[in-house]
Amino acid sequence: MALLTARPCGDFRTGYAADTTIFPTRGSLIACLAGLAVLAIAPAFLDRYALSLLILIGINGIAALGLNLLTGCTGQISLGHAAFFGLGAFGSTYLNNRWGVPVALAIPLAGLIATVVGMVVGLPAARIKGLYLAIATLAAQYILEDFFARAEWFTGGAGGAFAKPYSLLGFQLKGEGLYFYVVLAHLVVLYVYAANLLRTRDGRAFVAVRDHYLSAEVMGINLTRYKVLAFGISTFYAGVAGALLAHYVSFVSSETINILLSIQFFAMIIIGGMGSVMGSLMGAAFMVLLPEALEGAVHLLKATTWGNIPGILNGLNFAKEAAIGLVIVLFLIFEPQGLVHRWRLIKAYWKLYPFAH
Repeated sequence: MALLTARPCGDFRTGYAADTTIFPTRGSLIACLAGLAVLAIAPAFLDRYALSLLILIGINGIAALGLNLLTGCTGQISLGHAAFFGLGAFGSTYLNNRWGVPVALAIPLAGLIATVVGMVVGLPAARIKGLYLAIATLAAQYILEDFFARAEWFTGGAGGAFAKPYSLLGFQLKGEGLYFYVVLAHLVVLYVYAANLLRTRDGRAFVAVRDHYLSAEVMGINLTRYKVLAFGISTFYAGVAGALLAHYVSFVSSETINILLSIQFFAMIIIGGMGSVMGSLMGAAFMVLLPEALEGAVHLLKATTWGNIPGILNGLNFAKEAAIGLVIVLFLIFEPQGLVHRWRLIKAYWKLYPFAH
């Protein structure tokens, strides 16, 4: 097994193809395929609750990856990611309910709707950056929130809109077991695309814009093109994720599309690792499972005598709300490069074990 993962001492990669490969070793490719095989048979062994968590991890992982391509890879701060997430949810529902577009086709079309709006919002990115860009995207968040609440023809207004189940070739994929494969298919396609995108000329241009935009411009990189392109790709991912969630929960409301959701997406890429494809999924998994773990801990504490004291009981409820912010602060202090960095250190340790070099 060591022969599958170990590499000879030194770096013998002599070209871009070898240096930017997705799977640096044969073992990493086998591990990825084995993981997909395990996920493929997961519905046969997991209950509805576990499958629902996996579905939410997949949907949030797609949305987080879109934000990571924009913020982590291109350096463009966006506080309006949740608005495009909602635009995809409402767009897919509207296309299916109003025009009869099949759900399988409405989901990518909703992503394109979010892309068009996102590229319009991204146009100011050619002139502004940093805090000013963050404020501009925050304004887009509030503008779209107001649009969702008022445009009854598109969103159903304050009452929200009902989304039909996912259907393919006239067959409705109801239930967590079948919808899990829908989310998994979208997740694999979009993650493979993102991993390959970062290996291309456009992907390297994104990173150059992030590292130093003046140096990138001197090298001949069109800043306007790549900044707007990054917004377009990011909002497409957000739109697809929102559409997947809408047809999973069968209802979408403007009340859930708020700035707090954008902050949660930001927390995912910070915890997982900025600029990392795999880190986006790790951060999404952490943020989905954290409330469940906290809920379990609170239930255990309530089972004790002192855990039922009114003051402590109220404190535990507030502690769940504050835990997410506390986790973000702790990661920024102790693990600023995210979970993916810790994972790389663990892999390096076992590759070098028992040697220290």
